[in-house]
Amino acid sequence: MSVTTSLSAGFMVVQGNRPDELRSLVVSWMRRYPLAPLENEIALVQSNGIAQWLKLALAEDAQDEDNGGCGIAAAIDVQLPGSFMWTLYRMVLGADEIPQTSLLDKTPLTWRLMRLLPSLINQPHFEPLQRFLTDDTDLRKRYQLSERLSDLFDQYQVYRADWLEDWAAGRHQLRDVRGQSRPLSAANCWQAELWRALLDDVGAEGMSQSRAGVHQRFIERIGNMTEAPPSLPARVIVFGISSLPAQALEALAGLARFSQVLLCVHNPCRHHWTDIVADKDLLRHQYKRQARKSGMPMVLDPQALHQHAHPLLAAWGKQGRDYINLLDSHDDPRSYRSSFKDERIDLFSEAQPTTLLNQLQDDILELRPLDETRELWPAVDPLEDRSIRFHVAHSAQREVEVLHDQLLARFSKDPGLRPRDVIVMVPDIDSYAPHIRAVFGQIEREDRRFIPFTLADQGQRGREPLLIAVEHLLKLPDSRFPVSEILDLLDVPALRARFRIQERDLPTLHRWIEGAGIRWGLNAQQRAGLGLPDALEQNSWHFGLRRMLLGYAVGAGAAYDGIEPYDEIGGLDAALIGPLVALIDALQVAHKELSTPTTPEAWGARLQSLLQLFFLADSEHDDYLLAQLETLRENWLETCATVRLTDELPLTVVREAWLAGLDQGRLSQRFLAGSVNFCTLMPMRAIPFKVVCLLGMNDGDYPRARRWIST
Repeated sequence: MSVTTSLSAGFMVVQGNRPDELRSLVVSWMRRYPLAPLENEIALVQSNGIAQWLKLALAEDAQDEDNGGCGIAAAIDVQLPGSFMWTLYRMVLGADEIPQTSLLDKTPLTWRLMRLLPSLINQPHFEPLQRFLTDDTDLRKRYQLSERLSDLFDQYQVYRADWLEDWAAGRHQLRDVRGQSRPLSAANCWQAELWRALLDDVGAEGMSQSRAGVHQRFIERIGNMTEAPPSLPARVIVFGISSLPAQALEALAGLARFSQVLLCVHNPCRHHWTDIVADKDLLRHQYKRQARKSGMPMVLDPQALHQHAHPLLAAWGKQGRDYINLLDSHDDPRSYRSSFKDERIDLFSEAQPTTLLNQLQDDILELRPLDETRELWPAVDPLEDRSIRFHVAHSAQREVEVLHDQLLARFSKDPGLRPRDVIVMVPDIDSYAPHIRAVFGQIEREDRRFIPFTLADQGQRGREPLLIAVEHLLKLPDSRFPVSEILDLLDVPALRARFRIQERDLPTLHRWIEGAGIRWGLNAQQRAGLGLPDALEQNSWHFGLRRMLLGYAVGAGAAYDGIEPYDEIGGLDAALIGPLVALIDALQVAHKELSTPTTPEAWGARLQSLLQLFFLADSEHDDYLLAQLETLRENWLETCATVRLTDELPLTVVREAWLAGLDQGRLSQRFLAGSVNFCTLMPMRAIPFKVVCLLGMNDGDYPRARRWIST
């Protein structure tokens, strides 16, 4: 294979029905057209799994001139499409003109709405929001609504910039794909008014930073350029993305004037199928790529759709259909077909339809209707064919148990099957994680039934002991301070390090706490806050610690001032009373501080004090987690200052705002680690594993029912 060092700019689209063949083409292309030394390869992906799968192929050794990897996966800058697009805008328009973060991004919008909504809901058109925000003493509903609306307007900026343009001009209307307008319903006019209020609040500077406005200026600027800005990447590869918005495709097409842009599109059907829809709303146009299937009528009657197409494409292929339609407006295969080996840019391959799953895939590939399918394929013996299996279980625990049994049977039947060849996807990984650990984690590694497994996509908040402790501390105002919760805190190494308590000291403390009669509650005052009688201090932490201290001071003896001494404390172990008292005192201080609302600036100081009061990192990992919390705190404070939010906020809102960033997905998350991968069922997890299992396919869980804001 000849190697070419010079890259030709252009917009190239490669389609195929097998992701592994698309991956092989990308690797071959990178070997054939390498970048200059010290130049990073830009790869846009949708998930960390796709990114790692691509890197593994690049790291493989080369087999021959056309097959194998590059021997190393280095200098690859893997990015998400949204963040890359904003970086691209800044490259072309200039960092001075475009800030790192727009005032109309989702996070700033959330807190700007938190400030604006109270003054807006009494104005005309806002009656629906006013009704929703009644009885919102803890501001929980206002925060939920602000989050939902900021996400909605963020999506509008990407997908429906024409609506926002009309609303900004005072026109209460919606435009469809044909450019035809219809009036906005009276129940939704508040959206247009709210967008205008946001624009008025951010001013001219903020309006210029909206994604729609920045994108339009980018298209005009790059279209008029005669030379590429020095910072533009030489090549951008888009891989494993199920769909991109029109803005992103327009930006990539503009970039293709100076850079090489290669899009790899997973298309399940070799024929032209963008007319195959389950409804009547279809915008037809001339298609440049795949040809129509022989015998397919030019105009499809929706009533006769099942006679000409596969129903799965009509029912579940809408997003893919629209994306391929959109690509066609930028794609010109004649301009780049000769650059590919054998001029092959449509990588559609047929498999031997020996199983029911193979037959289904082949039917979609060839766009066969059900009648043709029944005539073509022989009946499959359900006892012999195990390519598609369904199991019904009465609980999530039983689902995982059945899965474990089925995988053991698969591994026993196929010695070549490895745990890394299996992926298990669930709608909500956090709810299934305890059941997975209970079933797969109870077997010792030495046992032949042991199956190594990895849990991906889990939020850190429910997995890291230090973060679990932080969240518990942020719930102190509602806590009853039971012994079990305090002992759970003492299981966290960073907290023990702060109070100089060793792990070997825990059994002694457990024994003292039990013997002193401590059950729950800090003291009588804290219990009174829960609606209990005022002088009820017996069996509280204050009560038990006074017994311990008196017993250490006077030993066994009569009660003093109504306190019965606990005399089991003595010798060198008595030094443990001090750290325990310090912990309870710290909890009492935190309980008092966290119970009252205050401004974001004051909350920032409280949160920083909380971390310093309770935690001292004794490992590199704990140090990383504490630094992450500090970064999130600083980012939140910066956002609040930017949007001029000075309202007093309750702990419930601040807690969620601070810790929510811990669960945001990152491309560095562990995946494909040589074990059975458990992960969330999401778009473009379509890595070709040998065995794909789905858990939790219950009505309402998948497809996911729309989550309404709680009232």
